[in-house]
Amino acid sequence: MQKSVHIADDWYELLKDEFEKPYFKELTRFVEDEYCNREIFPQAKDIFRAFDCCSVNNLKVVILGQDPYHGAGQANGLCFSVSPGISYPPSLLNIFKEVAACGYTQTPENGDLGRWAEQGVLLLNSVLTVRSSEAASHAGRGWEQFTDAVISKINEQCSGVVYMLWGSYAQRKGAFVDKSVNKVLISVHPSPLSAYRGWFGNGQFRAANDYLQSIDKNPIVW
Repeated sequence: MQKSVHIADDWYELLKDEFEKPYFKELTRFVEDEYCNREIFPQAKDIFRAFDCCSVNNLKVVILGQDPYHGAGQANGLCFSVSPGISYPPSLLNIFKEVAACGYTQTPENGDLGRWAEQGVLLLNSVLTVRSSEAASHAGRGWEQFTDAVISKINEQCSGVVYMLWGSYAQRKGAFVDKSVNKVLISVHPSPLSAYRGWFGNGQFRAANDYLQSIDKNPIVW
């Protein structure tokens, strides 16, 4: 049977029933029309990049975002991430500051978090596409239902996963995760609006690695 969605094979097997549901078919029609008629981010080839970079079998950490960046050249298919050559958005800059505060002092060459994804970090936005300069313009079209299903499937099929839930939106989306067989780390969002209310000093990157090592998984090179 030919794949109906261009996504990594292991994720397709996990999610194939979802792709056949009426809401996803309607979502596909909407997204295809948007790419034909408007400027949409990320590039179409990067819509499912979070899955293509992080295999199911190597999944160690899930980080949830909300909406892709809507500025030109920013969104690259991984939440909070930007392509090389793009200035760090404020939230990403605060993420890197906390990484350094956890003792991981290496300075990143760029803001592309693909290096995290390849180590087993699923960088998943709730909504996977957006119109240029129109934040949340693809919200409520079906992406949220799809990414809820992704989290549900991971929760059913995988254990020993660290969920990093930043801000109330991510915490609601991941509320059903089984904490008895996974590690759930909760913090305020790293955006400048909330970062000084508990983001800085949360120690999550160190806590994530401590948990992974406690269950004999390799830590993430943040």
